[in-house]
Amino acid sequence: MENIVLVVDDMELNRELLEEMLKDEYEVILAENGKRAIELIQEYLERLSVVLLDLVMPEMDGFAVLKEMQKSQLITKVPVMIISGETLEEAHCFDYGVADFIQKPFNEKIVKKRIKNVVHLFAYQNELEDKVRMQTETLREQNQILQKQTEKLKENNIKIIDVLGNVVESRNLESGEHVKRVKEFTRILGMQLMKDYPEYGLTEESVAMIAEASALHDVGKICIPDNVLLKPGRLTDEEFELMKTHTTQGCDILNNIHGIWEDDYKKASYEICRHHHERYDGRGYPDHLKGEEIPVSAQIVSIADVYDALVSERVYKAARSKDEAYEMIINGDCGTFSPKLLESFRHARSDFEYLADHNGHPE
Repeated sequence: MENIVLVVDDMELNRELLEEMLKDEYEVILAENGKRAIELIQEYLERLSVVLLDLVMPEMDGFAVLKEMQKSQLITKVPVMIISGETLEEAHCFDYGVADFIQKPFNEKIVKKRIKNVVHLFAYQNELEDKVRMQTETLREQNQILQKQTEKLKENNIKIIDVLGNVVESRNLESGEHVKRVKEFTRILGMQLMKDYPEYGLTEESVAMIAEASALHDVGKICIPDNVLLKPGRLTDEEFELMKTHTTQGCDILNNIHGIWEDDYKKASYEICRHHHERYDGRGYPDHLKGEEIPVSAQIVSIADVYDALVSERVYKAARSKDEAYEMIINGDCGTFSPKLLESFRHARSDFEYLADHNGHPE
């Protein structure tokens, strides 16, 4: 911006006085009314330092000029100082974004000082605004990069979860359908719980994440010896204690995977892996958590896992009917579950049974 001052006043004497005062420091252009002032502001906008504006003028008075400048946002691009002999007008002018006032009769020293202060302050404000805009744009670009990296990390996490889940299923001599079914049962129950009990703070995004992470609920079985994992009959007490360690050993596996976990996915995967065998009355394992001490993600997966185990045929057992599986869970035959989750399970019963009929494929 160059040092141009626009003086707008219908009195020629005032225009000449101000021009004489300022001509050594500024290029001065003159307008005798508001209409001409708007034309000159638009013409010299990029070079204007300040507009000195009288309020009482023919054709278009100062207030009309201010309204037009406010409407077209010119008031934000060049500072305006009011030439006034009345102090009563000042408060109203500030509503239009006026920077300062020059009182009549003119005192040359005060006029120059006030103009200099306004010009410097406006330039400083513009500089700050430019810096803020640049920083905001930089932050926006960095945020976009972080978002892309986060999305890529989530995609990689899903791939890792799927691979590990399939490894567990193949090791367990199952078809891999168990992981898929548990995912879908988890998604159904999570969505129902979200609707029934908003206090859990579940969202569609968090439910989808829990469903994906559910594939890792049994990842620790990779560490269980074949003679225990694949035993067709009932496990001895010692063997069962060894089997129970799949929860903590699964967490060890997850903790040893470094640098590729998105925080929320890691948290959900860990909670599910460790706590999907906890029970609401504290009789589960490995930590004997009770009630809402158990993460809701693990509570959801727990019911999904139990239901699928009941309705699926395994080498060591026949499949239960859907009615029988439902009643066993509701009646606590498979351990105690949260009353709220059981209520949502009741509401989602038909969706569970439809999914079971279609072997884990909802469509």
